[in-house]
Amino acid sequence: MPALIQVQDVWKTYQVGDQQVHALRGLSLDVAKGEYTALMGPSGSGKSTLMNMLGCLDTPTSGRYELAGEDVGTLDDDALADIRNRRIGFIFQTFNLMPRYTALENVALPMVYAGVGAAERTARAQDVLKQVGLGDRMDHKPNELSGGQRQRVAVARALVNRPDLLLADEPTGNLDTKTSVEIMALFEEIHAAGNTVIVVTHEEDIAAHAHRVVRLRDGVVSSDDQQRAI
Repeated sequence: MPALIQVQDVWKTYQVGDQQVHALRGLSLDVAKGEYTALMGPSGSGKSTLMNMLGCLDTPTSGRYELAGEDVGTLDDDALADIRNRRIGFIFQTFNLMPRYTALENVALPMVYAGVGAAERTARAQDVLKQVGLGDRMDHKPNELSGGQRQRVAVARALVNRPDLLLADEPTGNLDTKTSVEIMALFEEIHAAGNTVIVVTHEEDIAAHAHRVVRLRDGVVSSDDQQRAI
């Protein structure tokens, strides 16, 4: 499969007072279209910095990051925002849902920014909510849903613009074990449908669902196990 993500000799340096902190130190990583990858590493390993860069929330200090053949480092803020909305679906540990909106309205929100018409927004939002098993919860607000149901809404929202890449940051961190298993089964279905999935996690049992596990340490890739499959 062709590479969807190409990270080449990327450094990310932050100025903290009079010191420079190197969060990424010449990291290189390719992820093919359709892969299911877990990113792991201890605190300070660079995985959150890499996640932000892959999600176009940050840009490299040096080196090159290409997403679907586009050099992200050359883009201005408006172009980065456009890529985030069109090409990337985000799923967060804390769900990040709008509390006053229904599940349907939360899922439809990214399409507002993408300029999709009202009728199509509703239809597509209904379709993805059914896909994640919430066809009977569309009119419920987040406080009327369980943690697992809220994460399913977040997954539906991430999928609704049909992104090239699904990025999940500790997606089961706030869920109990049974619900975590259900959400990871949902991720497997999403991957099987042809989506590229990257999950950042510190939990080995969550990473075991991925078909590739990339471990970071001190801002570089310390191991890359591509033989994992369930």
